[in-house]
Amino acid sequence: MAFKPGERGEPGLRSSRLALGWLIGGEWRFHPARFLLTAVAILVGVALGFAVHLVNGSALAAFDGAMRGVSGAAELSVRATSPLGIDERLYARVARADGVADASPVVTLDARIGKTRLTLLGVDVIRAAMVTPSLIGVRPPGLGQDESNDTPFNEDSVFLSRAALTQARTAVGRRIVVTANGRSVPLRIAGTLPASDAATAIAVIDIAAAQWRFGRLGRVDRIDLALADRPAAESALRAILPADAILSTAQTQNAQGDSLSRAYRVNLDMLALVALLTGGFLVYSAQSLSVVRRQRAFALLRTLGMPRGGIVAAVVVEGLAIGLVGASAGLAAGYGLAWAALHWFGGDLGAGYFGGGAAHVVFQPAAALGFFALGLLAAVLGSALPARAAARAAPAAALKNAGDVLDPRRAVPWWPAAALLLVGGGVAMLPAINGLPLFGFAGMAAMLAGGVAGVPWFARTLLAPMAKRTRGSVPGMLAIRHLHGAPGESATALCGIVASTALMIAMATMVTSFRGAVDEWLGQVLGADLYLRTTAGASFDPATRTRLATTPGVVRLAFSRQIPLTITPDRPPISLIARPERGGRDPLLVLIAKGSALPANTLPVWVSEPAQRLYGWDPDETITLPIAGRTRFVVAGVWRDYGRQAGAVLIDEGDYQRLTGDEGRDEISAMVRPGEDIGKLADAMTARLPASLRDQVEVGRPATLRKLALTLFDRSFAVTYLLEAVAILVGLAGVAATMSAQTIAREREFGMLRHLGLTRRQLTAMLGIEGAIVGLTGALAGIGLGLILSQVLIHVINPQSFNWTMTTRIPYETLLGVAAALTGAAAITAVLAGRRATANSAVQSVREDW
Repeated sequence: MAFKPGERGEPGLRSSRLALGWLIGGEWRFHPARFLLTAVAILVGVALGFAVHLVNGSALAAFDGAMRGVSGAAELSVRATSPLGIDERLYARVARADGVADASPVVTLDARIGKTRLTLLGVDVIRAAMVTPSLIGVRPPGLGQDESNDTPFNEDSVFLSRAALTQARTAVGRRIVVTANGRSVPLRIAGTLPASDAATAIAVIDIAAAQWRFGRLGRVDRIDLALADRPAAESALRAILPADAILSTAQTQNAQGDSLSRAYRVNLDMLALVALLTGGFLVYSAQSLSVVRRQRAFALLRTLGMPRGGIVAAVVVEGLAIGLVGASAGLAAGYGLAWAALHWFGGDLGAGYFGGGAAHVVFQPAAALGFFALGLLAAVLGSALPARAAARAAPAAALKNAGDVLDPRRAVPWWPAAALLLVGGGVAMLPAINGLPLFGFAGMAAMLAGGVAGVPWFARTLLAPMAKRTRGSVPGMLAIRHLHGAPGESATALCGIVASTALMIAMATMVTSFRGAVDEWLGQVLGADLYLRTTAGASFDPATRTRLATTPGVVRLAFSRQIPLTITPDRPPISLIARPERGGRDPLLVLIAKGSALPANTLPVWVSEPAQRLYGWDPDETITLPIAGRTRFVVAGVWRDYGRQAGAVLIDEGDYQRLTGDEGRDEISAMVRPGEDIGKLADAMTARLPASLRDQVEVGRPATLRKLALTLFDRSFAVTYLLEAVAILVGLAGVAATMSAQTIAREREFGMLRHLGLTRRQLTAMLGIEGAIVGLTGALAGIGLGLILSQVLIHVINPQSFNWTMTTRIPYETLLGVAAALTGAAAITAVLAGRRATANSAVQSVREDW
């Protein structure tokens, strides 16, 4: 007799613990592989998300340390907007401003010692001792030379940080050659900078020596301040600062690095979370199959008095256990992945945002708890839906039927999927929040859910024409009728496959489109035969340019200058490019928007697409740039540029030289006479360079530069490629687990078919056809959904994140490969599992019906 709810003696949920324990424990003992695979799905999602988050946090911590090491942790700084610096006479006015307690002028130069790159600082030791004492060098005792106290003022002395000493493989007391601003100066290492950040490579010399020996007379790059009254100081300084200087704090410096890489970091975080969402779908798929297989057991327990809550609790506890195992292992694996990523790719994961810095893993407890909770949530939610379906089933009906819970004669609704897809598309089109495409990712999540929800309708629609056929092989007809007659079972099998495939296809299409656009752009802009570029701040002076232009075999040389230009303190500087443009539009400038004819006596400027999107600079608009004060320009056009995410502006080199007085150029593009030997011509041009400049010039050919650029592109997307590979592996694992579980659960059905006359060979063929159809259906649905999601990545998330636009390029080879892999994996898995399920005799297979 069954107990009724409320009667005395009802087992209830608490008293059903023993039965629940047997139910859960028995499932784990008999199907450990299924639980491990679903736990691995959660593990992968948690590991990727936690690893990316750790790498991002560690990189920002290292960047913050580097900024503090170079800036000396000044309370406030007056900084030049470009490497041209500011007039040193501003120092006196700044030092006397209200609220300023002390001021320390600094010259900042990009330098190198051999192949080691570092930052060279020229400081006033007396002033720096009061403002930025961490920049004061210390001479070790007992060095044996120059025991006087004026070593820091010696024009021959330089102090290196520990990182610079290690990277340059030198030691205190040795003589080195420091190259900066195009000059190579021999110096003696007089001591170290013990108070500077250990991971920052910097060198410090006396400011007078820096200005004199490195060609910076009359110019400084920043003025560090100690404050007595910050509000008063900021107000007074803003009133006296020239246009080529800005106020900067440690916070704004960090904001520059954060804003430069923030979109990249958030995108990786979101893609990793989508991988975790895919893991949740795989848990749902596996738990749904488990529930269907144990439907009779649940019905029997319900008949014996277990409440519905007991069934729900059993399945949810299984999901909780899967989540605990997967999330715990995922945190450990994520920490290991973060260490490996920092070791092999650096803090920017190969994207080039934090080049030159060494980052170490910084454990973040709050992030660990957050990703652990997300892993548990994905596993529990993936189990809760099948649990509710199992609890709602009527015990009497479930005892008689262990098949599909959907009536194959009823139409499968399509509107929930369509509604989610439409809502997701609408949400994705909303504008970015603080420069981040949060609505884009929310829309992708809704569209992914809509695509998965539409799988039953898609499968039924795809199979309906084949199910109406009355002719064909017996195994083929049985396979098609079974899948068409069990839409719920098919949908469960396809759920995880579609989710993982869609994620992979979306990323692959986005990367293919981006790489194709970059490759095409490189073919357009690398139109010269030879390129020369200076390093370490060197430049080609007018005399050198004249000698190079007369090199035999050279048809034309184009000289250009590129310097960073700060527009706002909290954003990364844009690139200011000066090259010949007024005489006739440069054919290598790929315009995507053009202004109208310019009025006379106006200064034209061409802005890159990222600059247009970041600052709202549209054609025909008048803008002001901090060049020679505040100079007004008219936007003559917008050009395609995939090389400078922070934006760039291009002005004619004649206008640039007239405004700034800077005669140096740092890049040359050479057009040569047809038939000339490019290698010999490069040697001839190098021989015409001054001896002091030859080792500071890099020579490259278009093919080499193009290959290097694409290599850097692939390196920056290495983590995305990893996510694609993981999505493929997760999808294949989901196919294997799903088909195996479904096939083994149908042993009684196979026994019945054996009684009706089917042979083992025919059953195996039937299962192979079923697996192939399921895999192909999942591949088609996943590819279709992935192509839809890729449009959000390409046309919404990418422009909002990186301010670049591109056209869609479909990776047909990848699509065919994925379809073939999923179809083959499903068919092979079904056949292998079918051999196990049909190994017993027909009588033993139907023994439960005796």
